[in-house]
Amino acid sequence: MIIPFHKPFIGEEEVEAVADSLRRGWLTMGQKTIEFEKKFSEYIGVSGSVAVQSCTAALHLGLKVIECKPGDEVIIPAITFASTAEIVHYCNARPVLADVDPRTHLLTAEEVERKKTKKTKAVIPVHYGGQSVDLDAIRVAAGKSVFIIEDAAHALPAYYKGRLIGSRGDVVCFSFYATKTLTMGEGGMIVTGNKKWQERMRRLRLHGITSDAWKRYTAAGSWKYDVFEAGYKYNTTDINAAMGIVQLQKLEAMTDVRCRIAQKYNEAFSEIEEIIPYMIEKNNKSAWHLYPLRLDIGRLKISRDEFIELLKSRGIITSVHFIPLYRFSLYKKAGWKVKDFPGSEWVFKREISLPIYPGMTEEEIAFVIENVIDIVKKNRK
Repeated sequence: MIIPFHKPFIGEEEVEAVADSLRRGWLTMGQKTIEFEKKFSEYIGVSGSVAVQSCTAALHLGLKVIECKPGDEVIIPAITFASTAEIVHYCNARPVLADVDPRTHLLTAEEVERKKTKKTKAVIPVHYGGQSVDLDAIRVAAGKSVFIIEDAAHALPAYYKGRLIGSRGDVVCFSFYATKTLTMGEGGMIVTGNKKWQERMRRLRLHGITSDAWKRYTAAGSWKYDVFEAGYKYNTTDINAAMGIVQLQKLEAMTDVRCRIAQKYNEAFSEIEEIIPYMIEKNNKSAWHLYPLRLDIGRLKISRDEFIELLKSRGIITSVHFIPLYRFSLYKKAGWKVKDFPGSEWVFKREISLPIYPGMTEEEIAFVIENVIDIVKKNRK
């Protein structure tokens, strides 16, 4: 048996939706994209959403609308994907790496307070694995003059204090990448209640040209358009959006399955002393985009990396979320050192992301559990 780390939950509905866009002959951004934005806004409960080609593009546009510039600093957690820091470089600003809480892998208000300077323009908290950071505490720690741009790539649909992530905040950015809880293959969404920012983001995602310029090849549009500022090629397509509309209809059902799998894992591993439970804060309801298995390596004869290879040899493909940013050559050059991030380093040496996706069968879930426990038992000190 081979169990991949992830398998997209795609049915004939998605195939037909994409095929319908192809038959209509409108392949790039158009009415399907607008429909998806509208439905997504309704689901989250906000006034407007802006569809783009990736969460990376969403985060970048978030920094653009808050006027992030050279000399500014942006606080980000050390445990995140490279793009969270990458977009700060796009603005020629400085990413400031912060440690995470090893219980949750989340950025804390205490770290924001410690890292904040007069140059701090924004904080980009990452809702790791489907769990929200303590947004209220981080808001207080950041101060009124600092913007909060949420990296919610893992957080659809996650809840903080009973409210959906995205339903409030400065700028919230989602991902619809192939492995995400809602997939369009590639894609992202920006949510903000600031209508001026929404308007500017819609221009910036398509070269900075007039917001309805996509209509210029239709009877409803005109070949004439204006360019307000230098923008980007960040728009999504109707092909992707058609798939996103269908996936959004399935989102709650897919989330229920992932939560059920997480519960099965939790119950199975709760009595295994060599496995450290991942903590979900009481104010949160996780989307369980990831299931972080954490090994008590002091009780095992093998390392985290060797554990991964043993699972792979048995047909179970896993991943690690994430290689801390300070371990990459780019940030070593900037002077960040391993010793400065004890929480992040603790997580990195112990974390394995297990398969957790809606298409997993009961047999596959049981196979993962059985093999994790068997490898632990055979490698106890």
